[in-house]
Amino acid sequence: QVQVVESGGDLVQVGGSLRLSCTVSGLTVDDYGMGWFRQTPVKEREGVACTSCCGDRIYYVEAVKGRFTVSRDNAKKSLSLLMNNLKPDDTAMYSCGVVGPNYNENETCAAGFGYWGQGTQVTVSS
Repeated sequence: QVQVVESGGDLVQVGGSLRLSCTVSGLTVDDYGMGWFRQTPVKEREGVACTSCCGDRIYYVEAVKGRFTVSRDNAKKSLSLLMNNLKPDDTAMYSCGVVGPNYNENETCAAGFGYWGQGTQVTVSS
């Protein structure tokens, strides 16, 4: 059974930083794309930071470029997201997704099917 568990969400002020973490069990992630997705009650889930199956290519949605950094460790089956200079529009439920296999970074962020965790809430107050 595949399990994806996220952590690190919190309430933070505008301009603050957070680091989200994700760990995967029950699956060897080396051949899978992995990414961070976010969703709000009024907005569909969107991929914000995604890595290719090999982890050598990364896609960021325009809104987070220069502020978010994603990194993965296949040996630890983990994915992290460092979020700097947070804005109110970053408020969302953030989920870690494992999709593929053999997805590139764009396919990963566009994926509708895969393994997702329950999510961790990020709230940015102004």
